[in-house]
Amino acid sequence: MLQRSWILAVLAGGMLAALPGSAAAATGRADVAALQVALRAAGAYGGAVDGIAGPGTLAGVREMQRRARVGVDGIVGPRTRQALGRLGAHSYGSRAMSSGDVGWDVAALQFRLAAHGFPAGPFDGVLGARGVRALKRFQVWAGLGADGVAGPSTLLALRAAPARSPVGLLRPVQAPVTERFGPRGNLFHAGIDFPAPSGTPVTTAGFGRVVFAGWDSYGWGNFVVIEHRFGLRSLYAHLSSIAVVRGQSVGAGQRLGRVGSTGRSSGPHLHFELLLRGANIDPLSALR
Repeated sequence: MLQRSWILAVLAGGMLAALPGSAAAATGRADVAALQVALRAAGAYGGAVDGIAGPGTLAGVREMQRRARVGVDGIVGPRTRQALGRLGAHSYGSRAMSSGDVGWDVAALQFRLAAHGFPAGPFDGVLGARGVRALKRFQVWAGLGADGVAGPSTLLALRAAPARSPVGLLRPVQAPVTERFGPRGNLFHAGIDFPAPSGTPVTTAGFGRVVFAGWDSYGWGNFVVIEHRFGLRSLYAHLSSIAVVRGQSVGAGQRLGRVGSTGRSSGPHLHFELLLRGANIDPLSALR
């Protein structure tokens, strides 16, 4: 039931009423995200590309409608889509997408790939080299031919729910979670963050084998990766110190290092990721 006058209707082949918190919003997230990408590019929206049709997104739609001199009703119809230019063109599923393609459908594809654990940089509606690599990795993960073309079989695979952890794990540090798994600005945060004082002990989330323990010059600083059962790996980044070595077997709850702020970090915290056969999954689906 449509309960508010500011409900945003997104045209994506058919009409989808995306009321925040409703089932329609959940199924329409990628199209709402595509709209937000187009609005951001036009300078009409400064919020996160999160697929949630909230007041900020509606305000952006109305601003675009005022600029385009169409009816200011908050409904994304054909004339509003046209005003969005290339990023308003090509509804999701209307074509197979490949390298170099630009459009609404590409932005929706980027959002769906990220939600399934294959983020590829900013959501911008352009299928560049990073996006093609992420697409191929998803295709391999889903058991499809890795041709880098988002055709019917790939889009069908992306309709499945994102993977969850097959096992329960322990919290790696005694601290609250701040940044969660999901959209952040026009990027996707592939893990969760635990802010804690530098030197706070970090422990293994489960038993397994250390497959990496060292330095990453690209952003994680000191980090550790542990291989668990069922193709699951856990990653612990920005450590001030490391207490394990590659090849070492570890038990659940064993100290592996201490919280720090090494690498690309704004302050002491643990960045924690889970990967299932190479796909990032929400760590909160595993933590007890």
